[in-house]
Amino acid sequence: MLFGQEHVRRYVQTDGAEGHDWQGTTVLILTTTGRRSGERRSTPLIYGKRGEDHVVVASKGGAEEHPAWYLNLAEQPEVSVQVRGDRFKARARTATADEKPELWQMMTERWPPYDEYQHKTSREIPVVVLEREG
Repeated sequence: MLFGQEHVRRYVQTDGAEGHDWQGTTVLILTTTGRRSGERRSTPLIYGKRGEDHVVVASKGGAEEHPAWYLNLAEQPEVSVQVRGDRFKARARTATADEKPELWQMMTERWPPYDEYQHKTSREIPVVVLEREG
């Protein structure tokens, strides 16, 4: 997470005027449904765009386990996304092996530490495609 729930709160309150632009990159708010709790959980994530799709990385800073938001969307791929003042439903999916190299390169251009994170962990860091619905 970037700076956690305070980031989410300020982003939502200001339609992204505070929190969309962050340390030279851009951030969206991803809301997933907790796989055990059933509660809605919002996470600020760096994003890129490919056509109409938004792309995020399940890096967790190179930790050995996937972030909770990724585990949640793996079980419940229907998510909510906020980009600035634009709020929409999306279907989340892990990028395929064929599309991941191009998406990984796009995302490391947006946030170079992703390469360091991948070197720190033995797990393959997933790239997630958020496909806008409706």
